[in-house]
Amino acid sequence: MEKRHFPVFVWYGVTCVFALIVLGIGIYVAAVPPHGWGMLAAGSVSLVVLGATWPVAKILVSAKVLDNASSEELLQPLTDRIDQMSILLNLMSEQQLLSDRAKVVAFRDKDREALRRAINEEIAKQDWESAFALADDVEHTFGYLAEAERLRAEIRNKRQDGVRKQINEVVAVIDRHTRSEQWNAALREAERLMAMFPDNEQVKNLPHEIDARRQAHKKQLLQSWQEAVARHDVDGSIDILRLLDPYLTPAEAEGMQETARGVFKEKLNNLGAQFANFIRDHRWTEAIKTGDQIVREFPNSRAAQEVKEKMDALRQRAIEPAAAATA
Repeated sequence: MEKRHFPVFVWYGVTCVFALIVLGIGIYVAAVPPHGWGMLAAGSVSLVVLGATWPVAKILVSAKVLDNASSEELLQPLTDRIDQMSILLNLMSEQQLLSDRAKVVAFRDKDREALRRAINEEIAKQDWESAFALADDVEHTFGYLAEAERLRAEIRNKRQDGVRKQINEVVAVIDRHTRSEQWNAALREAERLMAMFPDNEQVKNLPHEIDARRQAHKKQLLQSWQEAVARHDVDGSIDILRLLDPYLTPAEAEGMQETARGVFKEKLNNLGAQFANFIRDHRWTEAIKTGDQIVREFPNSRAAQEVKEKMDALRQRAIEPAAAATA
């Protein structure tokens, strides 16, 4: 009974399927890091060899002139070669897998170091979200939980240092504004910080601190005013009152009104006495200067009207000695 040649075609089919599988795996391995090319080359070579030997095997199997014995003798080397190719492909597949694992181990430290450098770059740019994402990669990609926690702690510390530096710089500006009594400018700086760091306790307390400084300065001015009034320092009292005026509420201003009127009355009396003394001593220049001050500072007073009536005569008398000296 004639033997059938079906097993040869079965071997070809199995080998072809295996070669296609190796080729598919090779394409996938080549497409993803670290880009191994061994499997792709093995699959390609296998398909080329199968394609080259297939016509020969088909001719030998289908040749009717060959008897069964000679056909088997001719096909046996081809079958053996296919078996060897199958073994070789299995070996190459195993070696490729080992090679890929070896590459992962070999490049593990380099990849981790590259991640550390990238984290430092993101910290320098103050891109905190990107830095935390890279720290998560250290944990999820390489499995280094402790290292990832250390990196995250470092990022948090750097971020806190950056925030603290920004806050301190603006606080220094606020201090300059409060020392120069520019309270609105100080509040604007505080509001800008609150928009940047709404959850920071130090920043949230800045408006209260600014108002506390303002109230403390107002209290100091009130105390100085009271002390100046008590010692009858008229000029000092008026200077302090001018500084105090922007801080007073309407109720506070009304409560101080009587004392302020007394201070200004005393100031006018002093100027009037000086004016009269200068006229008596024929010190016309000093009298004119004092009279101008009375008119300027107390324009609606009776004393100002009386001074105005005398100013022309005083100026004429101030000119006479100079004219006599030049004659």
